[in-house]
Amino acid sequence: VQLQASGGGLVQAGGSLRLSCEASRNIARTYTMGWYRQLPGKERELVASLSSGRLPNYADSVKGRFTISRDYAKSTVTLQMNSLKPEDTAVYHCKANYRVIEYWGQGTQVTVSS
Repeated sequence: VQLQASGGGLVQAGGSLRLSCEASRNIARTYTMGWYRQLPGKERELVASLSSGRLPNYADSVKGRFTISRDYAKSTVTLQMNSLKPEDTAVYHCKANYRVIEYWGQGTQVTVSS
């Protein structure tokens, strides 16, 4: 399975971006899909994830500003990012995982200027 992420870019602080991630083939509902981000020299951190039948899981730093959603029929996951801050600047990766199986997208750059 390949995950293709899109939607990154440059935006001013307070602006919005919408990230999308599409799987190359159908992913079962049992998979968790989500978004991680990584700054240079730092470990990848969870931004938001969503599993079927469960409430979304968000990092404290993005609660109230980011919204994750999934289209289970199309095997896509979307991250709506509002009220962006310079500290949100990172490479954002999408991930799909189930137990020990995991797939990662190639990453999309998000840059928020102050």
